[in-house]
Amino acid sequence: MSIHPSTHRRQLNLAGFAICALLIAAAYYLQYVEGMEPCPLCILQRVVLAALGVVFLLAGLQNPAGFGRYVYGLLVLLAAATGVALAGRHVWLQSLPPDQVPACGPGLGYLLDTFPLLDALALVLRGSGECAEVHTLLGLSIPTWTLLAFVGLGGAGAFINLAGSRRRG
Repeated sequence: MSIHPSTHRRQLNLAGFAICALLIAAAYYLQYVEGMEPCPLCILQRVVLAALGVVFLLAGLQNPAGFGRYVYGLLVLLAAATGVALAGRHVWLQSLPPDQVPACGPGLGYLLDTFPLLDALALVLRGSGECAEVHTLLGLSIPTWTLLAFVGLGGAGAFINLAGSRRRG
């Protein structure tokens, strides 16, 4: 008995969504139970992780064939690459010597209320002192774990949705 490849693709996309949801739940646990206040870069990474989860969910629910699955594969790659860039920037900020860490700045809500969107994003990407605070889990910083998650989810999502399932007969 053989299972059609699209069934596997649906299940794997829904698993990608579940992983994204679990990672966001873990972030909220760290914030509200463990008292780790997220910096603006952390919040942006959550937003991108949620967007990645939505792409996985839609791909799993729609389970397109042909061109549609390539669209979802590219959307997964785009979201994951954005997450890798944000998490990579965060890891880099945490690796700076203390004298080179940017000063603490206002929260993301204030920046978005006060500045135009692109200016606010530029300020967030420059980093701030709270972004350089390092919290570890199993020997790696939280942004490093997030970076690994984006790489893994992006690679898996690309493979799931972009890899061909050609049968030779």
